[in-house]
Amino acid sequence: MAIEKVRAYFREYGMEGRIQEFDVSSATVELAAAALQCEPQRIAKTLSFMAEGHAVLVVSAGDAKIDNPKYKAQFGVKAKMLTPEEAETLVGHAVGGVCPFAVNEGVKVYLDVSLKRFKTVFPACGSSNSAIELTIAELEKYSGYTGWVDVCKGY
Repeated sequence: MAIEKVRAYFREYGMEGRIQEFDVSSATVELAAAALQCEPQRIAKTLSFMAEGHAVLVVSAGDAKIDNPKYKAQFGVKAKMLTPEEAETLVGHAVGGVCPFAVNEGVKVYLDVSLKRFKTVFPACGSSNSAIELTIAELEKYSGYTGWVDVCKGY
């Protein structure tokens, strides 16, 4: 199970105890915000795409939407999300629990500037009922991000 991979990953840093698991689904921004009792925009949603010849993750604020012209300018291709099957195979996490931690080799992680408004955010932890609260600096460190991008709108 992907949450076990993420738990093992955070165990290396002595942080596995910070992972929260819920009795309810947190598979969407709205469900995660309800489970965490926080504003939806503070949910750090991880979107999976095919770009640069491999799986690419873009972590953005819960209220942000992909801006197709910005995305194409950044990655050189039209934004095309992975299917649920592709996400699980290429990234290593199922849709609803996709996160930037303990991903498969070769997956690049990008953080969208929409997250910079917050002191802390809540990304998933590999399952549809989990999250962890991280500062932006912690998100940078533990996601192994490639860089910051500006590919969203609407926030």
